[in-house]
Amino acid sequence: MTEEYAVGFFDSGWGGLSILKTARQTLPHENFIYVADCGFAPYGDRSHDFIVERAQKIADFLFNQKHVKALVIACNTATAEAIDTLRKERPEAVIIGVEPAIKPAVLSSQNKRIGMISTTRTARSARYKNLVERFGQNASIFSCGCPGLMDCVEAGEFDSESTMGLLQRYLEPMIHEHIDSLVLGCTHYPFLLTSIRKIVGPDVQIYEPSLAVSLHLKECLRKIGRQNTQGTGHERFYVSKLNEQRKSVACRLWGQPTPFEELGIN
Repeated sequence: MTEEYAVGFFDSGWGGLSILKTARQTLPHENFIYVADCGFAPYGDRSHDFIVERAQKIADFLFNQKHVKALVIACNTATAEAIDTLRKERPEAVIIGVEPAIKPAVLSSQNKRIGMISTTRTARSARYKNLVERFGQNASIFSCGCPGLMDCVEAGEFDSESTMGLLQRYLEPMIHEHIDSLVLGCTHYPFLLTSIRKIVGPDVQIYEPSLAVSLHLKECLRKIGRQNTQGTGHERFYVSKLNEQRKSVACRLWGQPTPFEELGIN
């Protein structure tokens, strides 16, 4: 695959594949480069300065070495902590982030009682607080940082006893608050959807951002006149501290065997 003028994606690990899979369906002709910073995950336990530095290094790799035409930060925590810095440093670049879907959840909720699960850093971020202030004024929003859930996905444990135990701990207080909507504020969590549904039941509306982000990316590429409309798109994956376990989990999440390369950014 020719890498020049691909679209870059990055996440602290494999959660961003939930965005990439929908982007592939939405933009079948585009080439994608995905960076999984597994060797430095989880970002939710890192400092603001650390996350910004990693985001800067990965953006430099994608823009300067791979010459991507757009960047999707497929990670709620990295968006919350670093997107403003990246946009300030590259005002001409298309840089798209992901945020918890508070606005559509509030608009659609019948009883205006909404749960939001994410990493602790996302839940406590100024960006998320601003989101709630802007769109959640007429609703009760129950936010919960969820240490350990991302690690379950990275380990390929989608419905293990320990994963279900964590989900019950984080979700049952929200069920007792009679939420009718649940926002997945981490891109890893859609891979736990079956397990989440077992706990919250069939009537709770669940929101995840992959389609909204993919459609926004499509529109941004159209606006700058750089949307590919011919050929078959391909993917290339770069991983920090690559090992066999990480390869195995990624292939399960992506749905097919895929070659991976070491990222090599320390």
